[in-house]
Amino acid sequence: MRQLTPDEQKRIETVTAAVATRTHAHFALAIVPVSDRYRLYPVLLAAIVTLVAAGITAAALPNLPFATGAIGEGAVFVVLSLALEWLPLRLMLVPRRVKHARARQLAHLEFAARILAQKAHPHGILFFVSLGERYVEILADAAMHARVGEAEWQTIVDRFITAAKAGSLADGFVAAIESCAAHLERHFPRAG
Repeated sequence: MRQLTPDEQKRIETVTAAVATRTHAHFALAIVPVSDRYRLYPVLLAAIVTLVAAGITAAALPNLPFATGAIGEGAVFVVLSLALEWLPLRLMLVPRRVKHARARQLAHLEFAARILAQKAHPHGILFFVSLGERYVEILADAAMHARVGEAEWQTIVDRFITAAKAGSLADGFVAAIESCAAHLERHFPRAG
């Protein structure tokens, strides 16, 4: 998923702020570029490639001086480690299941901080999106989840993903926020 433009961010913030005026429950939107830095993966792959290259070099050139081989191995390791630090490449190295597990973990931490920790709003929803992992989740407190159900939350997520794939990321956010707000208004309307 691409990053949002400043105009898109402002539009989404406006819609999110409007939700607070229409419901007694709390709505939070969390958009993160990545859920983890995955620092181990570039180093691990660089080490594996370096060891394989060293083995091939030793077999192909048995008379190569040790110092020359060690310097070559070190250079391969450093160059490869630095090249794999580029975030798009680093994310390609990480298995999808690991990326989704990290994104899910961050989503639950954000839910605890933004919804469960709010004393003024005991009920709420977190719409969580991790752009780098291409991960989307809606988390709701127990009362809200029981009233709405998993199928409805998944429908909102599926519509958002469809809009994002079509290139309408901001429109997808706005539609998802409005859908979440409709449930909040229905079950926890603002007292007049």
